[in-house]
Amino acid sequence: MYDMDLLKHTDTVNELLARYGVKFGIYKNNQFKEQMFPFDAIPRIIKKQEFDYLEKGLKQRVLALNYFLNDIYSEKKIVKDHVIPEDFIFASSGYLAECDGVQPIKGIYPHISGIDLVQGKNGNWYILEDNLRVPSGASYPMIARDLCRRSSPETFQKFHLEDNRNYAELLRKTIDYVNAGGHTVILTPGRCNAAYFEHSYLAEKTGAHLVSGADLKVVDDKLYYINYAGELERVGAVYRRISDEYLDPMNFNPESVIGIPHIYDVYRKGNVALLNAPGNGIADDKGIYYFVPKMIRYYLGEEPVLSNAPTYLPFYEEDMKYVLEHFDELVLKDVAEAGGYGVVFGSSMTKEEKERFVALLKAEPRRFIAQEVIDFCDIDIMEGDEVVARKADLRAFVLMADEPMVWKSGLTRFSRNPDSFIVNSSQGGGFKDTWVLFQ
Repeated sequence: MYDMDLLKHTDTVNELLARYGVKFGIYKNNQFKEQMFPFDAIPRIIKKQEFDYLEKGLKQRVLALNYFLNDIYSEKKIVKDHVIPEDFIFASSGYLAECDGVQPIKGIYPHISGIDLVQGKNGNWYILEDNLRVPSGASYPMIARDLCRRSSPETFQKFHLEDNRNYAELLRKTIDYVNAGGHTVILTPGRCNAAYFEHSYLAEKTGAHLVSGADLKVVDDKLYYINYAGELERVGAVYRRISDEYLDPMNFNPESVIGIPHIYDVYRKGNVALLNAPGNGIADDKGIYYFVPKMIRYYLGEEPVLSNAPTYLPFYEEDMKYVLEHFDELVLKDVAEAGGYGVVFGSSMTKEEKERFVALLKAEPRRFIAQEVIDFCDIDIMEGDEVVARKADLRAFVLMADEPMVWKSGLTRFSRNPDSFIVNSSQGGGFKDTWVLFQ
């Protein structure tokens, strides 16, 4: 379904994106570099019935992950009942002992989740990753849709689409639900962060203050914002875009210069909400990903609606045997890496590389997972004046207030390399709008 009027405005939209500073930053060779996130005007289209199915599965998954996080930082029943091995929890870099026994306001850990999916050529959808720490990307389809509407308003009169401009409303509802009383702020590490555009854009759209650590201060177990006049104003919720370890130098990494001393003490006492909650990294661990279907059965008593990609844990002897026997057919992932890094395809390695990797795998089996290579769908993109097919994934956003809410849109990322399955922006990918039909 192409709309030629919209396609002819592709260059205009990309020029506007550049003018508005819609970029992302990457660190390479110890240097920070900003670059454009190329936009393709051919939308990804998801029919209503199909999105309803995705919505059901995404809500189920995030609910189970929230139960897991509440459990793992309290009674740890899922470990005591031998559903997940103890080693898999406490050996994870994402598990924070400092969070043990600390419950967030209203028991919500993943206020904003970014769930990455791909659709196989058989039509089935598979979950690739759960991103529950500081997921980014919602701002790109938001602003792209807005600019496309301006460039080609006729297009959006022809097609019956869900309006994706309500993301800010959903985000504000999510934040307000747990606000402990006071201002809402979006905490950014600063201009050189990869997702700084998104921080500023969401602050504008939600009416929140965009702040750095220097703008916030803890006094008498409360958090305050220092306004333009130097006066202190109470903060009740912090949508933080800073990793756990840099959030509070008094409780986490003492070398952090971008966090707020003692903010975690304020959080521990229930006097401020932190979104997302500290400690969510254990649910992001690619090794824990293997157990999410078991979590759904354990906590909800239901069968998973959406499937994981077929995954093997070399931690288990039988899985290690399978991985070694089928090495060339699998993709191997370092559980602690993100952004498309730490991903290698067995078939692409030389004999020497394979030997080195197998030795590392045997030495550190908890460090890796192996997955079947899903032949996921190609989608059309414009390359010059030509329509070509490229691999693409979908990051769906689930927000949690009194119940999970799935945004009827999403970030579709695609590879610009015809031979690559890696779609991440940091690896040179582009993005497109995701149209969800409402009838």
